[in-house]
Amino acid sequence: MSSPPPDPEFLAAAAQRRNVPTGQAIQLSSSELLRQHEQRQKFRRLIDPGISRPNSQEAAMASLKILSKISENLLREPENPKFRQFKPTNDTIRRRLIETKGALEYAIEMGFRPEVKEFQPLYVWNERKGEELLLGAQILQETIELAEQKLARSQKNAAEAKAATEAATRSVLLAFMDDRKTKMLRDQRERHNREVQALHSPSVDGEGTTSTSPPPSNAEMPGSGHILSSPDPVVVDELPPYRD
Repeated sequence: MSSPPPDPEFLAAAAQRRNVPTGQAIQLSSSELLRQHEQRQKFRRLIDPGISRPNSQEAAMASLKILSKISENLLREPENPKFRQFKPTNDTIRRRLIETKGALEYAIEMGFRPEVKEFQPLYVWNERKGEELLLGAQILQETIELAEQKLARSQKNAAEAKAATEAATRSVLLAFMDDRKTKMLRDQRERHNREVQALHSPSVDGEGTTSTSPPPSNAEMPGSGHILSSPDPVVVDELPPYRD
């Protein structure tokens, strides 16, 4: 069973979006703007908390990228029937949209509805949901870009913090090595000074020591040969007579 032909109004709207220059907005009434704002808010809530909170950051981002790819392909080639449906039995679709909490609800909000074709379960896009598809794709692109910018900043900050930690570690190591080297040089200098001092200091028991002990009490004096401590009276020789 082939897919129904795309709605002419949707094709015209898609062609108009492709031909609008960048920065030029399509004029909408206030009621249309309000409705689109509410729809955008609904899509944002489907992402957070709908997809982001119950899943890991990696699983949530992978699901958002699959949803974005599905919507962008359909917006780019609305006439292509393979982009107007997806199989829930496909391995990637099963892991990223069916098993990831909240992801399938987002696809349904963009206009995909469950159908069975030739005994094959499918999710087929409802062509009357052109506006929802466009707004859902815009919110997906916006969310992905913000998440990637946040991740890039986080990685940059982590790299800078790692570099700062490594620089601080190197500084501490260099300071420690400088302290060890300084201490080693100081020890060598002090040891050298001690050795020089030991070489130039006088020896206590070596040669050159002058004895200051008094002479013995019985030391002989020059002269008559008597000793000072003798108990005998000192005899002085008579001088020879004086002659003219």
